[in-house]
Amino acid sequence: MLLRALDMSFLPIPSVEATSAQPDGTPAGADGSAVLTPAAAFDALYVFAAPGLIRETYVLTGARPLAFESVEYAFRHAWERWPEVARDVDPVGWVRAQAHDYALSPWHRIRRVFSGRPAMPDGVPWAPVLELPPWQRRVVVLCDGLGMSVSEAAAEMEASTGATRGRLARAHAALAECGTGCSVDEVRRSVADCVEDTSASTVVHPESVRECSERRVRTMVRTVYLVVALLAALVAFCILSTP
Repeated sequence: MLLRALDMSFLPIPSVEATSAQPDGTPAGADGSAVLTPAAAFDALYVFAAPGLIRETYVLTGARPLAFESVEYAFRHAWERWPEVARDVDPVGWVRAQAHDYALSPWHRIRRVFSGRPAMPDGVPWAPVLELPPWQRRVVVLCDGLGMSVSEAAAEMEASTGATRGRLARAHAALAECGTGCSVDEVRRSVADCVEDTSASTVVHPESVRECSERRVRTMVRTVYLVVALLAALVAFCILSTP
């Protein structure tokens, strides 16, 4: 699994008290070893996980632009909540959950209808998976594509183990009856192969993701200040104009 391959040593965020500057300006820990800054830790997580998450989300949705958009959204959200994500026991899983939730939002199905884009790619061996309901599709990607256990998939989807096992069983039953001539095992292998091998193309630079996230936060803060100022002005006007 991705988490087992990830070197978790970059995840802790150094505190001011525990670090000092090396001659070249790089923060150093109490023992003199180099400690990555939060930005560097985020970039390391992004470089490691983003290509694989794009592949997974593409298999989940059948839409490559949506896959890129979903993963970028998830990492922007992760940077906004970086202290929480950095200390999470499974930061890749945290980002994956955000990307999958965003990708499977009903809003994107409405967008697809009005944009006229095809609902699924042509000629891919895992196309029957895209005919499944979103929750079943997601558990197939997690369990068959990533090799998660049912309990692990349930924890990531914040569902019970029994409900997740039932969704997986119904998904496999639907794949067996899809009439494409492929067995369930063949479809499951194709999902795993596509998650592993599908090209993720060029990902956005992590610095761009961080900057976009920070601009979004600044815009939201300014909007809140503006709304509060307008409400205060409206209240003051009402008070002054009341006889």
